[in-house]
Amino acid sequence: MNDPVVFPRPLFPPPARLAVLISGRGSNFEALAEACANGGIPAKIVLVVSDNPAAEGLRKAEKREIPARVVDWAAWPNRQARETALLAALEAEAVDLICLAGFMRILSAAFVARWPLRILNVHPSLLPSFPGLQAQAQALDYGVRLTGATVHFVDAGTDTGPIVAQAAVPVHPGDDAQALAARILPVEHAVYVAALRRVLEGGWRISGRTVRFPGS
Repeated sequence: MNDPVVFPRPLFPPPARLAVLISGRGSNFEALAEACANGGIPAKIVLVVSDNPAAEGLRKAEKREIPARVVDWAAWPNRQARETALLAALEAEAVDLICLAGFMRILSAAFVARWPLRILNVHPSLLPSFPGLQAQAQALDYGVRLTGATVHFVDAGTDTGPIVAQAAVPVHPGDDAQALAARILPVEHAVYVAALRRVLEGGWRISGRTVRFPGS
């Protein structure tokens, strides 16, 4: 087993510089932005990037006067070119940490390796159950009584990185995927904010896949 790696307190000089990557409505981005604005997270969102020019979250960023960029996946010939453009946007803003918030693209192993333990994602299930797309429908098809939301570090797999925080959500009789998703969404917001705050506060350690915070 590898020796535990301990991360300093705080992880970055506050306020940490965050980039949020989105593809759609940006509700998790809004939760993070509100927490940054009210002091709930020792950070500032310095960049929002979307792979989708029509993403509603871009308008929300503009209303908050947060710089927003489009790296349109369709405009580039291959993944390497797309990620080179994304990397340039992130480096131009001296980003400390990346938060994926409904970003519907898989980042390459090479890209992730440039940001070790500096990319977070929130997923609408209790990982490792139901990774990937349509997690709520997967949970209903399997017949579970509990699902939830997970915040994890991003690695080269799909929703396979070390888990930072989880919160459970009950599955109700008669739920469809839309109803279950609506019940999970506010839990995603809350657990993402709490997990990001704990990560930025530092003092945590990681051994193998296990992330331990001070006092836990």
